[in-house]
Amino acid sequence: MTRTILSIILAPLLAAAVGLLFMGISRKIMARIHWRYGPPLLQPVIDIIRLLTQRGFSHGGMFDLGLVLSLAGAVTVVLFIPFGGWCALCGSGGLLVILYLMLLMPLGIALSGGAGGNPNTSIGISRKLILALGYEVPFLFIVLAVMDHYGTISLARVVELQRESGWALFSWPLCVPGAAYLLILPAVMGTRPFDMAGAPQEISSGPMVEYAGQYLALAHLQHAFAIFVALAMFVNMFLGGAPEPVTFILKMLVVFTGGVLVHASFPRFRVEQAIGYLWRWPTALAFLGLVATVASR
Repeated sequence: MTRTILSIILAPLLAAAVGLLFMGISRKIMARIHWRYGPPLLQPVIDIIRLLTQRGFSHGGMFDLGLVLSLAGAVTVVLFIPFGGWCALCGSGGLLVILYLMLLMPLGIALSGGAGGNPNTSIGISRKLILALGYEVPFLFIVLAVMDHYGTISLARVVELQRESGWALFSWPLCVPGAAYLLILPAVMGTRPFDMAGAPQEISSGPMVEYAGQYLALAHLQHAFAIFVALAMFVNMFLGGAPEPVTFILKMLVVFTGGVLVHASFPRFRVEQAIGYLWRWPTALAFLGLVATVASR
């Protein structure tokens, strides 16, 4: 009981710390690619502390509650994800629960931003929801393939079985949905070429345009959680998780660094290009992986 309570308290704190650290690493890598020194690794943490000391402007109850809903959804998802031997609520849900809870993150931002009434916000929200619809289809096929192959909906059990049989990413037929997950990972994290929802050059950062002070700090924190969830799901489903947090974070870092290189190499997609891509190659690979998984039983 004590370990469970401790996990519930520590898991969100560690997830936020890892997500913010990765945001700092991303900015540092991008700066070096551009031949700049770049900000310190802890700059996202410094930004959040500074923003929390500033006063934001609210557009009403839904503006506040939507952001809280998005952040609460992200924190709740973290509690269901094994993190280096720690998992607060592994026995209370499975992959399908995680799949549904992940929908709260973009939905909460949409409800909050919609209350602001800014045209740029409306455009960004529509792009964000369309993008979520685009990657949820292949993501569902990926999750179904993993559940069918291992015969369980428990993510913790999937990690345990990989310790016996090896990483799913290098086994047949899960290598196919694993490749599909890598193809949709930038979309799940909201990085280029799938950053059209918050494009500052086009729509003044979209859903973020009305956030300031504490609201902007919470939005950045929610983004840190989203990065952690996307990476942790891949590590647990296809890289066998880890028995302790350091190894788990290193696996996440390797995958995240690949995503940053994609972020640095590709221009931003248009909305129709993003959906066309997500519903073509990743969806086809994920569906073929699901079919191959069912056929190999």
